[in-house]
Amino acid sequence: MTSADEWAAEVLSSLAEELATGLVSRSRRKIRDGYVVLDAHDAPDVSPAGFHLSPVPLIGVPSLRRRRRRRGTHVTWGAPEALVPLPASETGSWLAKAGIDVSVPRRLIAEDRLVCWLQAYVDNARGHPYVGHAVASWEDTRHTIARLDAVHTQPGVPTEVRGALVRLAVRMVTEDGALRVVTAIDIPELHELGFRPANEGGLTSDTIDTEPPPDPGAGA
Repeated sequence: MTSADEWAAEVLSSLAEELATGLVSRSRRKIRDGYVVLDAHDAPDVSPAGFHLSPVPLIGVPSLRRRRRRRGTHVTWGAPEALVPLPASETGSWLAKAGIDVSVPRRLIAEDRLVCWLQAYVDNARGHPYVGHAVASWEDTRHTIARLDAVHTQPGVPTEVRGALVRLAVRMVTEDGALRVVTAIDIPELHELGFRPANEGGLTSDTIDTEPPPDPGAGA
């Protein structure tokens, strides 16, 4: 590097890559001078051995049959101008090809309620096969209550993968501001995280001790 600008650009690029590949999820939290510091040194891996978890990409290059290239232009796969929000009907198509039902997250994308959609796949050079996913959405208009809508792993996949999907999904919705997580799913991994039966059915877990504020849209 020959200048301060080049150094700053390199730092910015490294931070962007780290944030895009799960720095927030895998880091330890430390309080320093009133700030929360993310420390990735010796932090535990969020993915179980032999597998990898990551968010399902919601942006990308739409299918070629939908693309129209202007004459005289050239767009590469990684060019920022080529990346746009994918149509809900195309998002997660690789999971659907693996036999995973993606109807729920696609509906939540169309309704603008999706909080997170995680995928699990075998950790190898090819990055597949895909073996599971977890989906969470906003339950209220204030975005304080999240719902765990789906958790699925393929037959024969170790239960540790399902547990990792659940833990990461709950962590991500909490970081996005959820004060409570509710679900109709009842699996051992949720009880291990502290979920308890809810009065209205299903399971619930408060992420902090504060009650979520009333939802003004609930009676609408």
